[in-house]
Order: sequence, then structure tokens, then C-alpha cells
Amino acid sequence: MGMTELSLTTSHALQEAVLTPRFYTTDFAAIDHMQVDHMRDEFEWIRGEFAHDYNKGHFVRNAEFGQSFDDMPERPLFLDFLERSCTAEFSGCLLYAEMVKHLQDPTLRSIFQYMSRDEGRHAGFLNKTMADLGMALDLRVLQTRKKYTYFKPKFIFYATYLSEKIGYARYITIFRHLQQQPAYRIHPIFKWFEKWCNDEYRHGEFFSLLMRSQPELLRGTNVRWVRFFLLAVCSTMYLNDARRATFYATLGLDWRAYDQTVIRLTNQIAREVFPVTLPVDNPRFYEHLDACVGLDRKLQALTGRKDPVGMALAAQTRAAIGLRLLAAYRLPAVPTTAANAWTGLVGFPNYPGPHLAA
Repeated sequence: MGMTELSLTTSHALQEAVLTPRFYTTDFAAIDHMQVDHMRDEFEWIRGEFAHDYNKGHFVRNAEFGQSFDDMPERPLFLDFLERSCTAEFSGCLLYAEMVKHLQDPTLRSIFQYMSRDEGRHAGFLNKTMADLGMALDLRVLQTRKKYTYFKPKFIFYATYLSEKIGYARYITIFRHLQQQPAYRIHPIFKWFEKWCNDEYRHGEFFSLLMRSQPELLRGTNVRWVRFFLLAVCSTMYLNDARRATFYATLGLDWRAYDQTVIRLTNQIAREVFPVTLPVDNPRFYEHLDACVGLDRKLQALTGRKDPVGMALAAQTRAAIGLRLLAAYRLPAVPTTAANAWTGLVGFPNYPGPHLAA
């Protein structure tokens, strides 16, 4: 099947760019050699949480999905939102499934299998919604043709932990807003977001546990990588959402206020495991991110220009974005202390301690 025979949505999802969702691979053998026996009881507890399958009956479509959405405001951007979300969820499904294939530890294999199950459900639910709108993704084509990015295991842990937690923060913020302002709910899929994002939160809890089982990942020079991934994940969302401001306006949201709420919540949650977090209360932090948004708009205006001047301006603008992000990175990070540490989310069970009753 040639590229021209693929759906426009699938062809678009196959494209690689700095801000697009990616598929990942890693050194599975290195992960398989990690020692987790000293925290076996905690891993077994969280395995039981996944086995409970809290959302087993949640992803069931109803008659609301069958109505016509031809006149939906910002329909192309809603489809773009679905495509990006579906690609990201499917990325997690594939990565976790590969973990199952390569890892020998029975507890870790079970946990990754459960998480792959969850992400597969999410991707399938999103893709069925896209099919309703005539723009489904061919997930088999994505699996075989999309480029896989190699990350070291520790980078996988940092990035995946943050993607799961920021996914929770994004979905719960939209859900709560639309609960209060239902007139802005342009599609019924948003009603599913509350329990859906709980899956994301639980996945992040596992990666938090995994990083705590390898304490060297959270100290020394690795603290710099923690800061890097915090900034990378949050700034990528910020630039992406700025490009789609009219979509969020359709939901009754100001994209900037929404993103800052999401970043603040993600930053707070990350204090459950990370030794430092972003200086979101420093006004210079958002000055730098907002400057990146302005520069990115200039870069978008240069899209398609292949003349020497246009290409030079694009390179100059990318460099300016990089310098702004470096300036944001160099702002003093906020140390995690007993006073500001994340103590957990209401409604989620916490590890009750060793020697659990059967």
C-alpha cells in the first residue's frame, strides 16, 4: 500500500516533527536486569490495583455518538485533537506490549500487560470516534511504518511518567470545566474523560514506584535530566496548544489559562517522586514560554518557504526558541520538601504497607 492509498489521517499521523507524538523503543535487556525485589511488596500491590480493572465497563459508546457532527465548530481541529490523542495512546500500548515480550520478572510483566490493555482501550475508543467522523486511523500501518525513537530506560521512565501525569491533568481539567459549562461540550466523548484519566494517573503511579526502586535515577546528575524532561513535556504542550487556540476557545477555554492550570497540577503531582520541579511561580518562567509561542508563530508563517532567506529566517527562529527554553531551564528549580510534597489524590488508594493481608 503506497502513501497515496492511505487515509489522510493515517498519512498525517505518520509524519515526524518536533511537536508530534512519537513511538518509542528502549534497552529492554537493561530494564530486565533492574533489581526490584527490595520493593516487591509495593509492586505486587500496584499489580493488584491494575488487575482490579476499575474501568473495565467504562468505554462503552451510547446513542449520543451516533448523531451528526457535520456542523461541529472547529471540526478539523477536533479531529486533530483526536488523532494526536489516539497516536499517543497507541504509542503507550505498543511500548508496554514490548515490555511484556522482553521482561522476565512476572510482576513487572503483568503490570505492563495491564497498562497496554488500558492504552489499547483508549486508542480504540478514540479511533471509533474518528471513524464516526470518517477519519479513522489505520493503527496497523502506524505500528509498522511509523518511526520508533530510541530512548535510554531512564529517559523512558521520566518521559512516560510525565506523559501519564500530564495526560491526567489535561483530561480532568477539561472534564471539570465542561461539567460546569456543559453548553461547550461539542462531543459526548468528553463525558468519558474523568474515569479515563484515572487510568493515566494509575500508570504514572507505577512509573513513580519504578523510579523510586532505582534511587540513582533521582539524584546526582540525573536531577538535570529530571528538570529537562519536566520542561520538555510542559513546553511541548504549551506550543502545541497555542497553535490550536481556537479549538480550546470552542470548549470555552482560554488555551493559556488552561495550559497553566495543567502545568501547575502536573508540577504538584511530580513532587511525589521528583526531587525538583519547575519554577512555575517565577514570572520569568511564563515570559520565556510566551516568547516561544510568539517565535513559533513566526516559524509557522515561514512554513513552505524553500528560498535561502526563508530557510535562514526559520533556522534563526528555531535557535531563538532554543535559547528561550534554555533560559527557562536555567531558572532555579523548586526543591521538593516535606512541606510541598504531593501526598496523593483523593479517591485513589495508597500503598497500605508491607505484609498485606491476602
